[in-house]
Amino acid sequence: MDQPSHDYHLVDPSPWPALGALAGFMFMGGLILYMHPSVLGESPAPMLEAWGGWLLFPGFCLILLTMALWWRDVIAEAHKGDHKPVVQLGLRYGMALFIFSEIMFFVAFFWAFFNAALFPTEQIGGVWPPEGIRPFDPFGLPFTNTVVLLLSGTSATWAHHALVQGDRRGLIQGLSITIVLGILFTALQAYEYSHAAFALKDGIYGSTFYMATGFHGLHVIIGTIFLIVCLYRVLHGDFTPQQHFGFEAAAWYWQFVDAVWLFLFVCVYWWGA
Repeated sequence: MDQPSHDYHLVDPSPWPALGALAGFMFMGGLILYMHPSVLGESPAPMLEAWGGWLLFPGFCLILLTMALWWRDVIAEAHKGDHKPVVQLGLRYGMALFIFSEIMFFVAFFWAFFNAALFPTEQIGGVWPPEGIRPFDPFGLPFTNTVVLLLSGTSATWAHHALVQGDRRGLIQGLSITIVLGILFTALQAYEYSHAAFALKDGIYGSTFYMATGFHGLHVIIGTIFLIVCLYRVLHGDFTPQQHFGFEAAAWYWQFVDAVWLFLFVCVYWWGA
């Protein structure tokens, strides 16, 4: 009687959604209090800033802990055979909707950028880029980063095809190259930021530029960690040609990161300059 008569997976009660919600509340609350301590007035500002600092780090650590423990449980469910084809289909739909939500996230940044670029106001001199802003040369370091990220998308696709064909050596090689290129992209972008002629606080150009490219850089870091976890699982023999949704989700996410960068390079670095 305890054996299910269907292919769906009824998830066991888990504490991780509640812990994740608490961690997110602590992290975002601490971030707001730390960055805007005067939100409740000037007198409690120092105390609120201190509270924000104390909430920020524990909240971030709890988020990492929740991710690790929750994904550990999902991997254990896959090993137990709970991820039947219909469950895998649901996971694919969930990942596709998640990526769509991320697309809309970047649409907001592009909207702000184009609104400021196509209709420059008198406050910024009626021109774009605003007066006093010296943008990056798009065919310098940004173009190098574009080549690096496109090559990483190619190696990720190679790794995926190797996995489907049962080529474990090609899978490890392609995945390792993708990870190295992802780390290289992050290092080059950090170098680029350190040599920028404008800052986040330098008006609408600095705000839209750093929000769009900075959040993309954050996604590259998250995607690189995602791929490192996949490489660890590959080395432990987790994936098979028939069942490898964890790697497939990582590959989808990485290709999304690639596509967003192409829009950033063409619109923000090239056209916007």
